[in-house]
Amino acid sequence: MPEMIFRVRWPDGRETDCYSPSLVIRDYFTPGQDYSVREFLAKADTALTEASERVRARYGFPCSRALRQRDAIQQASAAFLNQSGAQVRILSFSL
Repeated sequence: MPEMIFRVRWPDGRETDCYSPSLVIRDYFTPGQDYSVREFLAKADTALTEASERVRARYGFPCSRALRQRDAIQQASAAFLNQSGAQVRILSFSL
């Protein structure tokens, strides 16, 4: 399964590399696009859960790294959820 790193810029300017065990991230995000924090959080949750399930279908167990990444995104997003107009930008994808 091809892995992917997607780089995001948080509303405070911090940049983070995020991991996915699948290219499914491309179905949910577009590099250069801004997403509200809530939209980013929802899409990341769906995409990383789907990626983990793809691993389960192929290997018989979920991808714990994808689920940890999902949890890390939830944690990082919490600080911005109540900031009006806060945006997360998808900077890039890399294989």
